[in-house]
Amino acid sequence: MTFLGALNPWHWWVLGVVLMLLEIAVPGVFFFWGGLAALGVGMLLWAAPGLGWEWQLLWFAVFLVASVSFWRLWWRRHPPETDQPLLNRRGAQYVGREVHLTRPIRDGFGETRIDDTVWRVSGPDLPGGARVRIVGVEGNVLCVEPTADAPPRSGEGPGAG
Repeated sequence: MTFLGALNPWHWWVLGVVLMLLEIAVPGVFFFWGGLAALGVGMLLWAAPGLGWEWQLLWFAVFLVASVSFWRLWWRRHPPETDQPLLNRRGAQYVGREVHLTRPIRDGFGETRIDDTVWRVSGPDLPGGARVRIVGVEGNVLCVEPTADAPPRSGEGPGAG
C-alpha cells in the first residue's frame, strides 16, 4: 500500500488546520479555502472510509473550486461597505466633473488633462478647448458629453447650411 493510499480523515483535518493557520501567517485569502476543502475531504473520508487517494484528491479539487466560487459569488453580491467606494476606481471619481478638451474629439476620441494626468475621452466630435461633462468610464477612457456652453459641432448652429 502506498503512502497516499493510507490517508485517513485525520490527515486531511490536520492539513486543513495547517492551511488555515498558514493563512493567518501569510495573508492572501487562498490558504483558507484550501484548508476548508481539506476539512471537507476529511469529513467525506470519515463518512466513506474506503475512498481511494485518487478520489480524495479529486474531491479536494472539487471542494476547493466550489468554496472559492461560492465566496466570489457571495462577495460580489455583498460588497463591503466603505467610506471611500471609489478609492481604486480613479476614473469613476471624475464622473460629473466638467473639464476642457486639450485635444479635439475626432472620430469619437480625444484627450483632456485632469490634474497631472492626460485622459483619453470618447464622445461626439468637438473642437479642442470645448467644455465637456464626464458621464461615465469604460476601462481607462472617460465618456463625455458637451455642456450647454460648449461650442457647436462643426456644421451646426447659426449660419450652417
